[in-house]
Amino acid sequence: MKNKVFLLISLLSAGISVFACTNFMAGKNATTDGSTIVTYAADSYTLYGALQLLPAADHNEGDMRKIVDWDSGKLLGEIPEVKHTYSVVGNMNEHQVTIGETTFGGRHELVDTTGIIDYGSLIYIALQRSRTAREAISTMTSLVEKYGYYSEGESFSIADPEEVWIMEMVGKGAGSKGAVWVATRVPDDMVCAHANQARIDKINFKDKKNWLYSKDVVKFAREKGWFNGKDQDFSFCDTYCPADMLGLYGCEGRVWSFFRKVKDGMDKYLPYILGESKEKMPLFIKPDRLLSAQDFKLFMRDMYEGTPLDILQGTDAGPWHSKLRYGGLGFKLDSVQYWFERPTATQQTGWSFVAQMRSYTKEQAGGILWFGVDDAATNVYMPIYSNISAVPWCLSPNNGDLITYSSTAAFWVFNAVANFAYSKYDAMLPDIRKRQQSWETYLNNIVVETDSLVSTMSVDEASKHLTRFCAEQAEKVTASWRELGQYLLVKYLDGQQKKEKNGKFKRTKEGECAYPLRPTYNEEYLRLIAPEIRHE
Repeated sequence: MKNKVFLLISLLSAGISVFACTNFMAGKNATTDGSTIVTYAADSYTLYGALQLLPAADHNEGDMRKIVDWDSGKLLGEIPEVKHTYSVVGNMNEHQVTIGETTFGGRHELVDTTGIIDYGSLIYIALQRSRTAREAISTMTSLVEKYGYYSEGESFSIADPEEVWIMEMVGKGAGSKGAVWVATRVPDDMVCAHANQARIDKINFKDKKNWLYSKDVVKFAREKGWFNGKDQDFSFCDTYCPADMLGLYGCEGRVWSFFRKVKDGMDKYLPYILGESKEKMPLFIKPDRLLSAQDFKLFMRDMYEGTPLDILQGTDAGPWHSKLRYGGLGFKLDSVQYWFERPTATQQTGWSFVAQMRSYTKEQAGGILWFGVDDAATNVYMPIYSNISAVPWCLSPNNGDLITYSSTAAFWVFNAVANFAYSKYDAMLPDIRKRQQSWETYLNNIVVETDSLVSTMSVDEASKHLTRFCAEQAEKVTASWRELGQYLLVKYLDGQQKKEKNGKFKRTKEGECAYPLRPTYNEEYLRLIAPEIRHE
């Protein structure tokens, strides 16, 4: 059995935040229905999978907003409120502006702990104050310029029904308020991605329509002695976040795996991912076919299957080809650092979404945040409309938390199924995916019907109807997954596998449980352990 753990002779700095996330993006002419799409996986062992709702509100002059760091909960300060803030559900507001992020870290000396605005606050303040993606970029960059940027380097996906942008931002270090940043519009017929490694390379300073940047983005690098060439040769990612091996293997690898699913010829960049070539992947690519929201749900479930990085293969995957790894991204043994693969679909995901911003729907329907909790490989993406007035109870932040189990919380129900499945992954995953596919086919179809139904209603009537609709569907899915967990427990009890016929467990003529199948380890694994087993 081939061992795929990547080896490095020296310990490299990971440069990855606890929120090691993944974003995929598509312009409106790259999708089957003309919607723009942004995906986001919020991956952290300390993040509870729930859906927040920030209602629209009017504020009085003098009202202040507390700024609390998203990662630590630390109070950073206060800023004045604006007169009116828009409603936000998850990471999409009532105008279908959506923002996602991944942390790339960058140069550690550029973190400014005296800043007030962290990256999480930056996202949700912008969503509450912006009607378009461009407004969101303006809001975010103005905030950090005025109040200082508290976090590490970030890549942001910022979109509305017409445009998709990628923006990268990093602080200036203690004593230098603000940030250096660059943003570029994803071409309408292309897709883009980022996964904890800065990706914007050279800046087109002549294209003022599709490129935005801080006025000192190059000047600051010159002052620091990090760049001394011509402006047209300046690379944002090479200057502010030089890629190390883990940045390639653990981060850019996820981008590469997405790209290769939508365009032929991308395997030529595998040597770059492995640190064997300096030929970077392009920032954008034009897919070979138009992509649907359902396609992006499948992309979020990627585990490098069928590639040399397949996390379901190798000795480290164990006898049942499990994705689960212990101890983080890697381990050190005899002064040698080893790295596991880091796929898009990972066990520590708190929640993820596929955001579909739709210019073709009436105001009553708006956009859809296809929302899922826990590992995307074993979740179901449930439809959450952008104009609902309350979140489903099974997705509520008030229903359980990371140290409080709740049998009615989707996060705990989905985790129960996934964690049981990791123990015998290649056997149970097909059972899970069968139900997953059935539910998402149903939900995709019923959303089309619901769009048509609410188009004849008033905005208020539509909001009430969609609030009930989203709650009903989410609760049905969660109940189905609770039943799935019970089914898997019965079927795979004590490592055995009960026989089935016509969807029911087989019984003897006397009505007793038929003797179960007793699957053994695969031959590869048996040969691996045989030398340690007593034999004749």
